[in-house]
Amino acid sequence: MRRRARALTLCAIAAAVAVAAVAQDAEVEIRTVEVAPGVAMLVGQGGNIGVSTGADGVFLIDDQYAPQTPAILAAVRKLSDAPLRFVLNTHWHGDHTGGNENLAGEGAMIVAHDNVRRRMGSDQFMAAFDRSVPASPPAALPVVTFGADVTLHWNGDALHAIHVPNAHTDGDAIVHFEKANVIHAGDVYFAGRYPFIDLGSGGSIDGIIAAVDRVLALADDRTRIIPGHGELSNRAELSRYRAMLATARERVRAAIAAGRSLEELLAESPLADLDGAWGGGFVKPEAFLRTVHASLEGA
Repeated sequence: MRRRARALTLCAIAAAVAVAAVAQDAEVEIRTVEVAPGVAMLVGQGGNIGVSTGADGVFLIDDQYAPQTPAILAAVRKLSDAPLRFVLNTHWHGDHTGGNENLAGEGAMIVAHDNVRRRMGSDQFMAAFDRSVPASPPAALPVVTFGADVTLHWNGDALHAIHVPNAHTDGDAIVHFEKANVIHAGDVYFAGRYPFIDLGSGGSIDGIIAAVDRVLALADDRTRIIPGHGELSNRAELSRYRAMLATARERVRAAIAAGRSLEELLAESPLADLDGAWGGGFVKPEAFLRTVHASLEGA
C-alpha cells in the first residue's frame, strides 16, 4: 500500500508541476525590476535572475532556459555594456541553468555548489515530472564549485554564496549581497505560493524550512529578497511563508504520528485554510500536501 501511495503521489505532483517543464521555446518578454543600486531582478520564463552590474562587469545569478538567452542578454545590456563575467547557479534545475552553455560561450565563468555539477554532469530522473534529464554538455557545467560557501568580491560588494543543504534540492545556494542588503534565495523561496520540493534531488520539507531560517537570519526589515519564483519580496513576507511551511509540516507530522494514512489525510484536507492564500501557483494544494507527507514519511 505504501508503494502504491507513493506512486500516486508522484503522479499527482507530476500533473501539478508539469507547466514548469513546457513551452521553453516560446518568445518570452524579460521584465527588469530594480532591486538596489547596481542590482536588478530579471523576470521571464523559469527562475528569477539576479544581476549585479558595475565596474568589474556583469554577474548573473541563474539564467533560465537556453532559448531565452538572447532576450536575457538584451535586458542585461540595457543595464550595462560591461562584459559578462560570472553566472552562479542556485541549483541544478533547467529553468535556472538552461542558459549556462550559451553564457559560457559569451565568456562567463559558471559557479555552483558541488552537487550542481554532479547532477548536471550525469543523467538524472526527475520523479516529480516522470522524465529523464540527460547530462548537460561539458560547456554547461560549473567550472568553479564550492562546498559550504564562497565569497565573490564584486562591483564594490561582497557576494556570499551559502549552501543550504537538502532544501529544494541537495545543491541549493542562497546569495547575500552584503552591502546592497539583497538576498537571492533561489527556489528555497516561492513567493506567495506553495513551493516545489524536489524530493528525488535530495530536497525535504525540513531542509527548506531550515534554509528559510538561514535567509531570515541574514535579513533585516530593509532587505530586498529575490525569490526563485514570484515577485520581489522582503523579510516580513518571507516570515509568513515560513509560518505556512511550519504549519503544514506540523499538521502532517501529527497525522502521521496518529497513524492516519495518506488517503485519510487527503480526505481531511488539513491545509484547507492555507490553500486559498498559497495554492494558486503551479504546485497545487493536493500536490503540496502529498510532497510534505512523502518527505516526512521518508524521514
